[in-house]
Amino acid sequence: MSTDAIDPQRFRHVLGHFPTGVVVATALQEGGTPAGMAVGSFTSVSLDPPLVAFLPDKRSTSFPKIRQTGSFCISVLSGDQEQVCRAFAARGGDKFADVSWHSAGSGSPIIDGAVAWIDCEIQEVLEAGDHYIVLGRVLDLAVGTNAAPLLFFRGGYGQFTAASLSAPARPDLLAHLRVMDCARAEMEQVAQESGCECLAVNVVGDEIVTIGSAGQSYGQAPADRIGQRMPFVPPLCDLFVAWAGEDVREQWLRRLGPDVPAEDLAAYRDMVNRVRARGWSMALGGRSHIAFELALAQLSMPRPTPEQQRAVREAARQVGPHSHEPDELVDDQPYRVRNISAPVFDVSGDVVLMLTLIGLPRVSRLEELASYRDRLCAAADRITRRLGGRTPVAVEDPLRGRSAASTG
Repeated sequence: MSTDAIDPQRFRHVLGHFPTGVVVATALQEGGTPAGMAVGSFTSVSLDPPLVAFLPDKRSTSFPKIRQTGSFCISVLSGDQEQVCRAFAARGGDKFADVSWHSAGSGSPIIDGAVAWIDCEIQEVLEAGDHYIVLGRVLDLAVGTNAAPLLFFRGGYGQFTAASLSAPARPDLLAHLRVMDCARAEMEQVAQESGCECLAVNVVGDEIVTIGSAGQSYGQAPADRIGQRMPFVPPLCDLFVAWAGEDVREQWLRRLGPDVPAEDLAAYRDMVNRVRARGWSMALGGRSHIAFELALAQLSMPRPTPEQQRAVREAARQVGPHSHEPDELVDDQPYRVRNISAPVFDVSGDVVLMLTLIGLPRVSRLEELASYRDRLCAAADRITRRLGGRTPVAVEDPLRGRSAASTG
């Protein structure tokens, strides 16, 4: 079939089944008058150098104004900015009449409330049929809000929502992502029932990687956590060494460095033993955790620098062994809980995935904490069975005498 036989309406209809994000391209003309247009064809092009592109119609009356300035800024619209999109998609009139904005470094407007913005200089304009391809070299960019983005799909506008998200399929994560696929439905159910965010976490080499998320909690949006890597050092992710051999545990301890006090090393070993006995894990919050979270926020994605890794490792040392797995769990005592975690086991009885609930009430008593724990552990047990895995030993939980017998 020749291209001449493709009916434009059919072309538009079929391509409309591919959802696209919606952005506004803006620029500031001489004299300070802003110009802008709605764009559904924005894309990233290159990392080195950093290039993006959008494809305006040659009949556009707004693009010549943008082209003349030599620069533009892309504002990624949020799901509640449909009216902004419609204003910039209209021909003529003052598109900025009811839109608040502030200036990027180039002077181009950034739409207030946008999910993200990318400030660019025009590098090249190419002809492509009845459209142009506008290549822009990125000058600056930032995330604006944690809101979901606006989408265009089948001729209408909508908002992106996801019950769960998973990390990109990088080579060292492929096997882990297959396990994540088995866990997805359970994670979504736990997140919905608890009102918390459920993370899927794994250890890859000497790094901890967040490979999936369901639900949402305080602080970061789920997408900010996906693919995040941090050093696998004590007291983090002690579930992954609780059922492993002594050599694995000692290697984990050595990652803190050679000058860890002997009493701290002994406390870390006791902590791991308590995790193995209980079958689940609890981390308490405090000032040292705030510093640790700040160090995590500085990690470059997807690969942190050695300096950032060292900062996280030092922050983990400051967290210390006494913020995780409290020795005695007292009924009437309030606990400031940062997260609780449960292991998923494979056929060999090794921990193949860790489910973690974050966003719990800031202060919880044991009875309340047990309800979250029960949901999480039950989900982890079901995933273990789905994988054909087995719990290596029975564990006795001192909260309610929960017994997790072997499922193999």
